[in-house]
Amino acid sequence: MKKHSKIAIVLIILGFATILAYRLYAPALMDSAQKNSSDSRNIKATIRIGVDNWIGYYPLCSKDLKKRMRHSGYILQCIDDQADYDGRMQKLKKGSLDFAVATIDSFLLNGYTHDFPATVISVIDESKGGDAIVAWKDRLSSLDAIKQVEKFNIALTPDSPSEHLLRSIAVHFDIQSLLDDKDWRISSNGSQQALQALLQGKADAAVLWEPDVTRALENKDIIKLIGTEDTNKLIVDILLVNRQYSVTHADISEILLRQYFRSLKFYRDNPDRLISDAAADIDLAPTKIRTMLKGVAWMSLNDNAIDWFGVAGNLSTNRDELIASIESTLDILTQTAAVRKNILPNDDPYRLTNNTFVARLYQQSVENTNFSANRTQPKSSNKPKQFAPLDAGQWSRLREVGTLKIRPIIFMSGSSELTDEGHSQLDNAVRQLKHYPNYRVIVKGHTGTRGDTAANLGLSRQRAAAVAAYLQDAHAIDPNRLHFIGYGARQPLARKQGESLRAYQYRLPRVELYLVTENI
Repeated sequence: MKKHSKIAIVLIILGFATILAYRLYAPALMDSAQKNSSDSRNIKATIRIGVDNWIGYYPLCSKDLKKRMRHSGYILQCIDDQADYDGRMQKLKKGSLDFAVATIDSFLLNGYTHDFPATVISVIDESKGGDAIVAWKDRLSSLDAIKQVEKFNIALTPDSPSEHLLRSIAVHFDIQSLLDDKDWRISSNGSQQALQALLQGKADAAVLWEPDVTRALENKDIIKLIGTEDTNKLIVDILLVNRQYSVTHADISEILLRQYFRSLKFYRDNPDRLISDAAADIDLAPTKIRTMLKGVAWMSLNDNAIDWFGVAGNLSTNRDELIASIESTLDILTQTAAVRKNILPNDDPYRLTNNTFVARLYQQSVENTNFSANRTQPKSSNKPKQFAPLDAGQWSRLREVGTLKIRPIIFMSGSSELTDEGHSQLDNAVRQLKHYPNYRVIVKGHTGTRGDTAANLGLSRQRAAAVAAYLQDAHAIDPNRLHFIGYGARQPLARKQGESLRAYQYRLPRVELYLVTENI
């Protein structure tokens, strides 16, 4: 090959290389030039958060917080993954997300398969009416009615807070048909589709979230069996941070939380601004936004420090509700076979939480007057409902919710004296009762069918009274919340198919905790 031909080939190759290099690096150079010659020159990094469209997450992705973070030198990028919890955990593990939101149950279920790539650094909110189980009232009038019908259908969104709500109800109210048989399930792609299945008569009940709960109840033949406004710490939303990121970028993690709590306080002080901002960003009418917001209870810095992480100094009111919620959620997942074993790393729930940031911010809020958190004595978000006294007629008119699951309460033979095992069973029942703080409780005493009718009636009433007294004395349950009745042998249980007479007679003497409400 002639020398000039070789030179030409080399020049052509160099030309192609130059063009390729320009195409590869020109965007980066242009981006750098734009950034350095604009107000973006002070931006230090972009923070990526995995979210979905639950209204409770809005303050975390709001205009106000994005503005605050930008002034701090960071771009806040919220990435909506359509509630793909498994994908969210995978991205946290790979590091393509720095933070993410989740419910406690979704974090346990999906975090486990990815070696729990993140830790909980804050509780965001709790569903307080945002989720509910609704039903045609002529088909399922209460939770107990589900136990009594042979065939029913419930529409719900799998792997969502709706499913966890139904799992919780199945466990706490001992609805065995929800645990043993899946033929009742109508899987829906979101709450709106579940609502359509209900309205079209394909489903007897549906598990919905707002605004579909409100839409369903516009039909007078549909009732709410139970809603999260009457539950406590069942559906809890949390903020997660990638484990490595929390170490290498601890300063950014703290800045994000600090500005988030400031933004949350701003919206609490300016609720109309919250509605207008959310309506503009989500592209929904303000009336719908207002309805959706009613179902959310956001957790402030004080709530996190005192109630959830228990790190507010030496205050006697400190609680550790986050760990309790993790353990309670795991128990529900285990009893419903969503998981087959204790999936906590080293059986230790504290490996899933990191209270460092909340503790530090809370201490700053106490010491630093420039910090925007309220420096007055913090108040716990756990305010018990006050129950007014009712007469017998008013008690009889309350709407039934369902019978709380409890193991047989043991008394001394032929008496109303509780045994140690009876006390223990009631202690366990109270742990479940704490999830339903807004309901009144009717304690119902029953005996077997043998023996003197009058004596049985008296014994059943005495045992119901003994249980009510123990709940008041040992667990400080408001006496106005409790009512006891003795039925003797007048309300025997149905005998199971193939059940021996001896086994049947053994089940008849019982005390039930029956939840009721004034809400119609």
